[in-house]
Amino acid sequence: MSHASTGGNSAESRPDRPTEEVPTVAKARKNGLYREISEELSALMRSGWADTERRDVQLVEQAPYAARRRAALSALFPGERLVIPSGSLRIRSNDSHYPFRPYTGYVHLTGDRSRDCALVLEPRPEGGHDAYCYRLPRDGRDTDTFWTGMTAELWTGRRSSLAESERELGLACRDIRALPGLLRDTSAPTRAIRGHDPALDATLGTPDERATERDEGLEEALSGLRLVKDAWEIGEMRRAVDSTVRGFTDVVRELSQAVATSERWIEGTFFRRARVEGNDVGYGSICAAGEHATIMHWTDNDGPVRPGELLLLDAGVETRTLYTADVTRTLPISGTFSPLQRKVYDAVYEAQEAGMAAVKPGAGYRDFHEAAQRSMTERLVAWGLVEGPAERAYELGLQRRFTMAGTGHMLGLDVHDCAQARNEDYVDGLLEPGMVLTVEPGLYFQADDLTVPEEWRGIGVRIEDDLLVTADGYENLSGGLPRSAAEVEAWMREFAG
Repeated sequence: MSHASTGGNSAESRPDRPTEEVPTVAKARKNGLYREISEELSALMRSGWADTERRDVQLVEQAPYAARRRAALSALFPGERLVIPSGSLRIRSNDSHYPFRPYTGYVHLTGDRSRDCALVLEPRPEGGHDAYCYRLPRDGRDTDTFWTGMTAELWTGRRSSLAESERELGLACRDIRALPGLLRDTSAPTRAIRGHDPALDATLGTPDERATERDEGLEEALSGLRLVKDAWEIGEMRRAVDSTVRGFTDVVRELSQAVATSERWIEGTFFRRARVEGNDVGYGSICAAGEHATIMHWTDNDGPVRPGELLLLDAGVETRTLYTADVTRTLPISGTFSPLQRKVYDAVYEAQEAGMAAVKPGAGYRDFHEAAQRSMTERLVAWGLVEGPAERAYELGLQRRFTMAGTGHMLGLDVHDCAQARNEDYVDGLLEPGMVLTVEPGLYFQADDLTVPEEWRGIGVRIEDDLLVTADGYENLSGGLPRSAAEVEAWMREFAG
């Protein structure tokens, strides 16, 4: 990334977002090569630009679904102003930034992926809300802002005009520089999502305890709205999972390259599929070989890949609309499980079968978790690794030394979707058609665990699939990948040669 030829300005020299007045010339950056902008250069830069307004912008597919979601949110908070930001860039160092990913609640309610925006639901006197998308419009060519500073289009790319955004989102769009003025109007109580946009947080001021409770209620509601996916969302989940299946197959094809290099080859192989077919990976890929497979969230991905050991690959493609899959397979690097590896794998497979069988409408959300955990507890007791009887061991949670985590979670725009939903709607609730969740039991025997025989140490196995709750049970969206030990070995023979 080169900064040697800028107009002498940097991201740090301007606020995250312009206020009501935009400066015509940005402040010079410290240690910049150019100390000032001459009037002649400014005049040159402001002239000779074509009209690039796009007049053929089409409505995004999810617009009608997003409108229904906004209506559902409106009904929950009559008479209150609701403010949901997209978020802003975060500095990695100096004037480079982390990749931007908008706040999930904003995406769900708008279908938009832009930064420095905010959805505002403004209450109407007669009831209901008017929805506005506040966003930074295109830079005019009559000031130097279009080629200097953090939001300059010649540096960060063309933005949509307000008219283009309205046609694309099916939403009334306004200049976000007018938002502080609106928020100073306290005639309506305001709930807002904080922590994603420092400029917005500063405008809102420090919340008192009551305001914090109101804001948390909005966060809960936004998570709750995502528990049941609509038809369009389910289609996106299918796309995410299908791409993920192809990414796993890519890894099997290139596994010999990973043996010659490291876990990084696996990470890069899957990432290539995610970027070609989607937006990105939905979370940091876990490419855990050998004893790294016992680490729940191993994302360093810098270890060796050795024949005779296992590879635990936990990865998901995120679509260009930001819906993500979340799938795990545990593979024998040499292509064939050893007897002990297969023994552990089969136990996890049986636990997953038990968990999946419990997924159906009207079942408790906890049912699949408990079914899988009980299955693994019975195995651990039978192997003599946990003191029985199995029912007592389960009641005491003794199996958790080796199972570590819960058996699944909701899935959607976030890999751990709906995380802020009310407990009674989520973990203590009932399954409904349209919910998408993971079932992912695992057994993990740490390399330094002296309570298990030496040959067990360093073995980690997880099998994870993405299930859509249907009217009469479930559909395994990731069923295109083999699950049983025999199927995995046959798959590896086919694609890894």
